[in-house]
Amino acid sequence: MTSRELICDFGILRELRRRENMSIADLSVRSGVAASVISKLERNQNTAEMETLYRIARVFGLTLSDLISLAENRTSHRVTAERYRSGDFEFDRVNYGNMRCMHAAAKKGAKLSTPELHRDDYELCWVLRGHLRVSLPNESCDLTRGMSVQFDALLPHTYETLEDTELIIVHLHKGKRF
Repeated sequence: MTSRELICDFGILRELRRRENMSIADLSVRSGVAASVISKLERNQNTAEMETLYRIARVFGLTLSDLISLAENRTSHRVTAERYRSGDFEFDRVNYGNMRCMHAAAKKGAKLSTPELHRDDYELCWVLRGHLRVSLPNESCDLTRGMSVQFDALLPHTYETLEDTELIIVHLHKGKRF
């Protein structure tokens, strides 16, 4: 094996193709990679050059690293929630490489301004029960059961409960911008 080859489970290519209703021949034409190479990759019967993987990844709108990550991470990843308190809110949080999910509960009148844990993320807040006000620099959103809002997590923001509230907050890491 040369330094330009990878050993991964590229059976994921079959799943990607089927999701896009694409045959091996279609993928071959669109990527410029021989159908026999794609077939062997899908069955893990050979390794691939980086250029080959790059060309295939582009057909699916993926980066080379995204495709390799899919091929390397074919199993689930379990974590255990950690409990913590921030302001008047009680949280259970799970952390993954590209996201953090927090389940929170707070009594009426609880307030939390610019919560910690922020990096260059998108933040989604989804109210499971109760009534919550989310204040951002140029707007305020009142959310009740079933409603959600998404915004740039780096913006100053405040959560204020207008009645006992249960919510989920998700921080989704932004992809590389350049």
